Amino acid sequence: MINKGLFSSEKDNWETPFELFESLDQEFHFTLDPCANELNHKCNKYYTKKENGLMQDWSNEIVFMNPPYGKDIYNWVKKAYESKALVVCLLPARTDTKWFHEYCLKGSIRFLKGRLKFSKSKNSAPFPSMIVIFKVKEND
Repeated sequence: MINKGLFSSEKDNWETPFELFESLDQEFHFTLDPCANELNHKCNKYYTKKENGLMQDWSNEIVFMNPPYGKDIYNWVKKAYESKALVVCLLPARTDTKWFHEYCLKGSIRFLKGRLKFSKSKNSAPFPSMIVIFKVKEND
């Protein structure tokens, strides 16, 4: 029997593992978490679903982005790529998607070994993950 979780977005709000965030924060010193809520935000400055991080200006921020992994992921990755900010994204490693080819390949990609165990989850994720780093473009 095929695991349907491998091919669907049954869940779209995967909370970042603390150890992974801490190691990235030591490297980048994040100032903004645009995809958060009052309980899981990783930075002092964050946007909730109500504040809609897609509609906010991320300029001059150092952004840690773990977006919802559902249908809107394309819009989040596009926003990260187009922002006038350094954006470090925790994303599912879905190399067959339009958003991966249009945007992620233009950033720096770090594929994560194994499968992450997201916070408050009993099991590992049903997909591999990657870190994609979009740097501020020189001409912007």
